[in-house]
Amino acid sequence: MDPFSFAVAADLVVLTIRDRALHVLLVERGIEPAARAWALPGGFVLADEDVEAAAYRELAEETGVAAGIHLEQVRTYGHPARDPRGRVVSVAWLALAPDLAEPFAGSDARSARWWPVAAVESGALPLAFDHVAIFADAVERARAKLEYSALAMAFCPPEFTIAQLRAVYEAVWGVPVDPRNFHRKITGAPGFVEPTGTLSREGGRPAQLFRAGPVGQLQPPLTRLGH
Repeated sequence: MDPFSFAVAADLVVLTIRDRALHVLLVERGIEPAARAWALPGGFVLADEDVEAAAYRELAEETGVAAGIHLEQVRTYGHPARDPRGRVVSVAWLALAPDLAEPFAGSDARSARWWPVAAVESGALPLAFDHVAIFADAVERARAKLEYSALAMAFCPPEFTIAQLRAVYEAVWGVPVDPRNFHRKITGAPGFVEPTGTLSREGGRPAQLFRAGPVGQLQPPLTRLGH
């Protein structure tokens, strides 16, 4: 096989929190192969395009968001039989943002919508190609990184309460988190969050507002089982 005959694609696992639950953006394919099946948004990298630029382009086309979003590479998928059209190597990306709007379908999709992550994880919503494996890897990446990094703040506005941050952990992990222990660990980690000096008055009693601090690592880490 000609080594220059491979196609390269960028696939996106776009996560946001809606109604206090983790959701993933999926598109209903409008063309073969796998027409009418649900899949991750993505597309082929253009001949004169960087792979990361392709990911941002696809993200903008599907969500209308081109900036202010956390984007990181998950891994590369290149099984020879992953696409019936030919050899396609896909670079998968994890994208996170708070309060993303309703999506709109790109040119080769019938529709696009937010689905609860739980619906995909349960098997109730099968995905085309090997996208369920890409989805699972990206979601696990997000869940694991919440234990030791500031990734959860990518789901938050620039200023947030500790309760809002805790709600992110609960939505992504899918388990309740003890409020007192969480507050103590988050505010007790040097440089992880810092107070803004202002209060939020939404939802009843005033609560202190925080922003991301200069230290992006959480020590000691939180764990899903021992939080």
